Amino acid sequence: LTIAAPSSKPGDEFVLDMATSAVALGKVSTLYDIAWLLYLGDPAESWLEMCRRRNLPIPDGWGADKEGRRKLLFRFHNWHLPVFPDLGGYKGYGLGMVVELFCGILANAAYGPSIRRWMNTDRVANLGQSFVAIDPNAFAPGFGDRMADYMNIMRNLPRVNEEEPVLIPGDPERAHMTECEKIGGIRYPLVLIESINQLADRLQVPRVPIFKQL
Repeated sequence: LTIAAPSSKPGDEFVLDMATSAVALGKVSTLYDIAWLLYLGDPAESWLEMCRRRNLPIPDGWGADKEGRRKLLFRFHNWHLPVFPDLGGYKGYGLGMVVELFCGILANAAYGPSIRRWMNTDRVANLGQSFVAIDPNAFAPGFGDRMADYMNIMRNLPRVNEEEPVLIPGDPERAHMTECEKIGGIRYPLVLIESINQLADRLQVPRVPIFKQL
């Protein structure tokens, strides 16, 4: 689920991009018995990698086995999608259904149990997408100014921890983009690079070039 809204300040937009489950599948997916960690800087990733290496239980609520048990060992053969919503129980469940309503049912694409499993290639995936664009100028004028004011109000809320600022959706990504520009590239975990290189060797294509190792 992604929702974005512009403000009157260039480069300072509201951008919410989230899974409706407890955690995105890409962060805990298993391929060839390894965890593919697609993002850097999220504490969840280092935790999952530790779980994988030490065969520890993954965080409660992130997945379930076929009996519905939520405390799982990090083995690729005995757990399923992170289905438990971490958005207030039934609220996350409802949002997940709304996403399928727009992307599956409305688009005449696959939905529910008809969605093809990730690694199956025996049929077309038939995954639907839904994009809705709303022109704020068709409503009351001054949307960008009000949006900028609202984000400023939220960022200046009292902090629980004085060392950690109050963020709005889009702030962590902007900080990450600034960091990438500073170091001149994108950080990737070595475990991911090694996995990609193993796949490259198998497909007989060039390995991923590494410009700098930090």
